Amino acid sequence: MKLKDAIFNIKTDADFEALALKVFKFQFENNKVYRSFCDLLYKHPSDVKQVSDIPFLPIQFFKTRDIVSTSNPIEKTFSSSGTTGSITSKHLVTDLKLYEDSYLKAFNHFYGNIEDYVVLALLPSYLERDGSSLIYMVNDLIEKSNKTESGFYLNNLEDLANTLKSLEAKQQKTLLIGVSFALLDLVETYQLSLKHTTIMETGGMKGRRKEIIRQELHQILQNGFNVNHIHSEYGMTELLSQAYSKGHGVFECPPWMKILTRDTEDALTIQQPNKTGGINVIDLANINSCSFIATQDLGKVYDNGLFEILGRFDNSDIRGCNLMAL
Repeated sequence: MKLKDAIFNIKTDADFEALALKVFKFQFENNKVYRSFCDLLYKHPSDVKQVSDIPFLPIQFFKTRDIVSTSNPIEKTFSSSGTTGSITSKHLVTDLKLYEDSYLKAFNHFYGNIEDYVVLALLPSYLERDGSSLIYMVNDLIEKSNKTESGFYLNNLEDLANTLKSLEAKQQKTLLIGVSFALLDLVETYQLSLKHTTIMETGGMKGRRKEIIRQELHQILQNGFNVNHIHSEYGMTELLSQAYSKGHGVFECPPWMKILTRDTEDALTIQQPNKTGGINVIDLANINSCSFIATQDLGKVYDNGLFEILGRFDNSDIRGCNLMAL
């Protein structure tokens, strides 16, 4: 079985470990930037016996280098949001079908068939720029839901509130996916009681509001929508996979994705579960870029593989990344 075909056939931890080691070897041999990074750390495939031995590429490399493990043509370039004048991350995608398979299979894994849902998207800050991988995913989910009511909302909150009430009256299963500040705008203007709608926040005030902690955000949204749980999506430009939380900010990965934490004082040391550290992501769907990424998020992984995001590093706090001069 080809590496690409094996990604979505992982059944056990042993399957994941074996495939991750194969993907590491493939990317070591085919990704020039990652190979240079591994060489600087004196890490060769012969030194890597288990997943915790694999070097994790600092996510900042996606801002300054082309991170690709294939010579195939680029089908799409996804880019991150950034403040004016800042350098944004770019993810060069050579196989959009792989991205589509990843998010559709993950959605199905956690929520069931997309065709059962009306998908409503409240993502103004993402719609206002080009190159968002989130918009690409949500637009495809809207199309695949095959429901006339599905669609994007920019600033037309009254229309959205009326649509939600109408769907609620029909007991229609609905997914409302929105950026935090826009969901807050909605509940501050309209009082809704949603029994058939999953509310999913994608994080981020994007400079529109004062940042608040997730628990406070979720409590306001739970009260405003009269729901017991607020769901969350954990994804980023540099990944082709997403983790999901069905409440309390505790996330679960699909079978082809895994989270580890690294020591905040020693970026090359992978920690045991239940300790706060820097979030390292293994995303095997990233086979054509880099599957092993050290992010700027802080979090905690539990024994069962579930994880929480607790904050972010300041740039000054990124230790062990003095290899950025590569």
